[in-house]
Amino acid sequence: MNYSEVMDFVKQKTADSSRPSNYPFRSRYEHTMRVYRWAIRLQAKLGGNLDVIVLAALLHDVGWEEGRDHAEVSAEIAVDYLDSIGIDPDTITRVGEIIMIHEDKDTDKELSLEAKIVMDADLLDEVGAIEVLWDAMAAASMEEPSYKKAYYRIKEYYRTNKPKIKRCKTDPARTEYSKRMQLLEGYIYQLERELF
Repeated sequence: MNYSEVMDFVKQKTADSSRPSNYPFRSRYEHTMRVYRWAIRLQAKLGGNLDVIVLAALLHDVGWEEGRDHAEVSAEIAVDYLDSIGIDPDTITRVGEIIMIHEDKDTDKELSLEAKIVMDADLLDEVGAIEVLWDAMAAASMEEPSYKKAYYRIKEYYRTNKPKIKRCKTDPARTEYSKRMQLLEGYIYQLERELF
């Protein structure tokens, strides 16, 4: 399977999307590519159908339509696209199902390994070192930006994200999430020593 063609499709669809972005620096395509890379890393540790995992990771955020759940729109686009390039119906069905549920990270439903991997890859993105970048860039775009505004934003998102480890569906994702929280704890501690 030529994933580069799928990546080109995703890049074009996300560029054409009318999905609003809270921040000019936030790219849906870059998010997708980070999710894709984490999905591959998790698959290497856990197994599962690589094609299903990669296709679901690449297409999970491809759609947007005002007033509709983006997972539903993304699943519809993904199913139509995969059918148009001749992917087998079973793979299409599995990819569509994963995309439909990828946002429901608190679910207690029985999930396939592939769904767990894609959900965990999506959860891992924008938590950790990249979260510090996001928060610093967001604080810089505020009125009267300052280091302290960035610090308070980083600390708040750390506080709200730390309990989300319970959303991780796999042990490797929990381990990675825990490492990221430890990194943030150390960073916040050091930042406090330097700022105050």
